[in-house]
Amino acid sequence: MSTGVQQPSSSSPGSGDSPHLLDNPIWAALTGPHARFADRVGRAARYPVDVAPFTAFADPADPRAWADLATLVGPGRVTAVSGAIAAPPEGWQIVRSVRGVQLVDTALRPEPAPEAVRLGPDDVPEMLDLVARTEPGPFLPRTVELGVYLGIREGGRLVAMAGERLHPPGWTEISAVCTDPGHRGRGLATRLVRALAAGIRERGETPFLHAAAENTSAVRLYESIGFTLRRTTAFLQVRTPG
Repeated sequence: MSTGVQQPSSSSPGSGDSPHLLDNPIWAALTGPHARFADRVGRAARYPVDVAPFTAFADPADPRAWADLATLVGPGRVTAVSGAIAAPPEGWQIVRSVRGVQLVDTALRPEPAPEAVRLGPDDVPEMLDLVARTEPGPFLPRTVELGVYLGIREGGRLVAMAGERLHPPGWTEISAVCTDPGHRGRGLATRLVRALAAGIRERGETPFLHAAAENTSAVRLYESIGFTLRRTTAFLQVRTPG
């Protein structure tokens, strides 16, 4: 993994600088291109529970945003939050914490994958089965609605897939990158990532992605094909008060 982490831009009093969209990508998506998916209370928002398990704050440092999230989710419920969160307010409980990394496309070579097929709602059972066997990260029955998903089939069986998830203005996250264990080592995932990047670039947007920091093999792969480590982050599961 690269050791030079580019720190995200952030605002400071009197600086005139604005936070980068990728510092808070879930909020940027839910208040932008993915607004149609947003369940929102004041300064907090989330995706429908069958689309994605993500919630977001207008400002993670604002206690009022945490109060709005508690109202949105309900008392005593576990939900996922991410970003620059030092600690939740009093009454909240951290159930799980995973260190993550965010990478952005700086030198990726986009190219189509003629063997790839577009996946849709009819393919969801197979997609869920592949995700269960490979564990690339959250993928739910309606996640496919968030963007373009591509797959590679062999003998009619889905053996690799990748797709688009978060969509802040001007950016598209590549996610659910996975390959059946019996078909790894052939570059299938890389071909799908390049094909998705080609479509994202055609829209005038830039690809980015997230990974668990401990998944060093995946991070090294992404860096080798043209992604650059932008920042570290935290993926938390928290329990609301009550």
